[in-house]
Formats: sequence, C-alpha cells, structure tokens
Amino acid sequence: MTKLFDRTFAASPEDAAADAEVSERIALLQRFVKPEHLDIPKVLHNEASWLLAVKELQKINSFKSPRDKLLCVMSCCQVINNLLLNVSMSNDRTPSGADEFLPILIYITIKANPPHLHSNLKFVQLFRRETKLVSEVEYYLTNLISAKMFIINVDGRSLSMEENEFQMHMETAKLDTQICVASPSSSQSSATSTSGLQNQTGTEGSKFPFMDSETESLTPAELKQLHGLYRQVVTRYTSLSKALRKLSMDEHQLLASVDDDS
Repeated sequence: MTKLFDRTFAASPEDAAADAEVSERIALLQRFVKPEHLDIPKVLHNEASWLLAVKELQKINSFKSPRDKLLCVMSCCQVINNLLLNVSMSNDRTPSGADEFLPILIYITIKANPPHLHSNLKFVQLFRRETKLVSEVEYYLTNLISAKMFIINVDGRSLSMEENEFQMHMETAKLDTQICVASPSSSQSSATSTSGLQNQTGTEGSKFPFMDSETESLTPAELKQLHGLYRQVVTRYTSLSKALRKLSMDEHQLLASVDDDS
C-alpha cells in the first residue's frame, strides 16, 4: 500500500472535494466552538491531554500505510480514554463511555483539523485488513468517522445554541476568513509602512494611523494598506448589519445608544 499510495489515496475528484469541504467547515467551527458547546464537563477540561491528542491526530497525514494511519487514530483516542479513566479514578465517578468520549473526540478533531480527513478515513476503511478492524480498533475508528459526520451535519441544536446564533457565528467566521485571505500581509504592512506615523502619534494614533495624514503625503505602500483597511471596514460593517437584522435590532437606534453612552 505504501508503493500504491499515490494511486489509491484521494484518487478521485470527489475525494478531493470532500476533503476540502470538511477542512473548510472545521476551519469555521474552530473560530467559535468551545467545549461547553459539546457539553463536555469541566472536570474533563485538560489542555495538556487535549493538545497531545491533537498532535497525534495531526500525524495521520504523514504516513502512507493504512496500518500507520490507524495507529495515529489509536494514539489520539487512547489519550482521550486515559484522560477519562484518570478523571474517573481521581474523582470517584463512573465513566460514561461514548457519552463523554465522542464529544471530546469531536472537539479534538475540530482543534486538529487534520488534512485530508475524509480521504484518510476512507483509505483505512478500504485497505486495512478487515480482520484487524476489530475490538478497540474498530471502536476508535467508528468514533472518528462519527465525529467527521457530526462536523459535516452540525447545526445550532448540535452545539446547544439557537439556530440563528449558529448561523451568525458561521457567517462571521466566513467573513473573517475572507479578510485573512484578502489581506494576508495587513498586519505586517501595518508594522512596517506606518511605523513612522505610529511613532509620532499616541495610543489613538496607533489605532487610526491615517487619521491626521494628508492624502498627498501617503506613500504607495500606505495607500495600499489604507485600501486594505477600507475593505475590512466594509466587510465587518456588512457582517454587523446582517447580525443586527437577524437580532431584529435597528441600526440607527444602536448607533444612537452608543453616542449617548459616550
């Protein structure tokens, strides 16, 4: 299978499309999903164990044989299982099995966003010997497949929130992603091309570096940065307007209340 990897892994356009869909959806969920959205008890919040599980799952794309990919899944799931066992022993509580295991695995999968998740799972299912997919191995693989399906079909009810709130989070995440793609060097540009301006201004000047600048004095690099900032303002304004409409709030009343508070 290692020799046949290039011919058998993500071999169809449909697999590539499915990988992209899952990865993009996870990237959006990463921006707002928290453990409480998946009803993970606080006693199970363990950043060190979660980080280790994330790293193990992210290794899955580094190997070419079904066995090695499956070992990455096993290692990730065993970290989670050990966490559940340790917490149950130290707190004298009965483990809830899949009721607690699967939500943590879903959260780990979202945090990890392993490349080609769909194709990796399909590759293991197709080419790992069936007699090896039994017992604990089968349980862990089935749970990761369930985690992927949960992510694909997730909605507001799945995350213990109202559907309109979920859609608002998703739209905001999409807009934030578009801004990052449209101006990937905006932060670097801000640190270099406006360094002189920021040195001459105070705290407010660092937030609005062009507020007191004359148009004729701006360099081409600063004009490019200003255009990028303008696009960000328009995009965020559009997002906020949509959110206000969904919340049935009047934009002018909100602005008036802000002016009154200031």
